[in-house]
Amino acid sequence: MNTSGAVWLVILVALVAANLPFVNNRWLAVGPSTAEKTWWQRLFELVVFYLMVGGLGLALEQHQGQIYPQGWAFYATTGALFLTLAFPGFVWRFLMRRN
Repeated sequence: MNTSGAVWLVILVALVAANLPFVNNRWLAVGPSTAEKTWWQRLFELVVFYLMVGGLGLALEQHQGQIYPQGWAFYATTGALFLTLAFPGFVWRFLMRRN
């Protein structure tokens, strides 16, 4: 896989993973279905999915070549991007009126 394909794969996986805690009630999207998850469970899932997507990115970077060391600014930026990608799922879960 070339570098451009790897970048788009990570972005697509991040988009899906960021919205998973809000669109289903299964624990980490594979566990047993619960009646309704609390907000802190959804937040914990969001952090876990962020770490999983980061692991995928790290693995793809290792596959491409040497891993470049990152500082705190990288993680702050990618965390903010992950929260931005989660916004559609948040709106669907908490802000849309249901009939």
